[in-house]
Amino acid sequence: MPNSSPLTDAPQALLERIVYQIEKAIVGKREVIEKLLVSMLCGGHVLLEDVPGVGKTMLVRALARAVDGSFRRIQCTPDLLPSDITGVSVYNQRTSDFEYRPGPLMAHIVLADELNRATPRTQSALLEAMEEKRVTVDGTAYPLPEPFFLLATQNPLDFEGTFPLPEAQLDRFVMKLRLGYPQPSDEIELLGRLEEASPLAKVRTAVLQDEFVLLQREARSVHVDETIRQYIVQLAGLTRSHPEVAIGASPRASVALLRAAQAYALMQGRSFVIPDDVKELVVPVWAHRLVPSPNARLAGRDMEAVAASIAAAASVPVPARRAAAGQ
Repeated sequence: MPNSSPLTDAPQALLERIVYQIEKAIVGKREVIEKLLVSMLCGGHVLLEDVPGVGKTMLVRALARAVDGSFRRIQCTPDLLPSDITGVSVYNQRTSDFEYRPGPLMAHIVLADELNRATPRTQSALLEAMEEKRVTVDGTAYPLPEPFFLLATQNPLDFEGTFPLPEAQLDRFVMKLRLGYPQPSDEIELLGRLEEASPLAKVRTAVLQDEFVLLQREARSVHVDETIRQYIVQLAGLTRSHPEVAIGASPRASVALLRAAQAYALMQGRSFVIPDDVKELVVPVWAHRLVPSPNARLAGRDMEAVAASIAAAASVPVPARRAAAGQ
């Protein structure tokens, strides 16, 4: 267990400690781990789309262990009800009153597995938790623990028995990530680790919950220059006028990109955001929010490619880094 706090240790060192612990269980996916951590740092949530068996559940369990957080897993099925995840009020005959029985959302880190197998009604029950960090049961609001991080997995939409996530819910996820298959050398190393014991057994606590909350506050204090804000708004404007995009990045998407850039800068050991932070995060933060035009949908146009082209657009001048940034 760490004996110090982010007030005495450099935030970058503490974040690197978390990454190191997660890599004991997940081999060769440092970039995904870092972006997952960036999402949690900025108080957001992640949608992880991938085929079964690539380590999504293990990744979330490793994260929970590394930050000393409680973990709950929700297996989404078509018969799952909203009360199954938010909790219910139960009548207590001894006290002659109703008492709240918490659902699995009352945890620091929640895995909603195969979210798009749940019905739209159940999917929408997560919106309040994701946006307001609380659940409402029988008219009473119950705050979620801090920090609260939801990671939802989604099967590719061509799988049987899936429901597409509504745009309003997609907009609540800070990032959409993919683990992908490991490289052959990484898979060989993984098989070697599994011969001894579960890789999760080696993951240790890197920071305490209170320390991570302080890290989240540190991320919010990272300096963002006015030119960076203008740059983000110009990029958002391009998504709204792009011929292949029917619905572009919302103001919430702009805020998400700014918050993620702050967290990413903190992970790099900086107290200010640079343009490269924004460009690095445009695709994972915005691509899943863009709704393709009918022609683009018919052509099978990938919104990740569109978002990448917008980030590289010559029509948006990249602001020069100021020497005094963050001072």
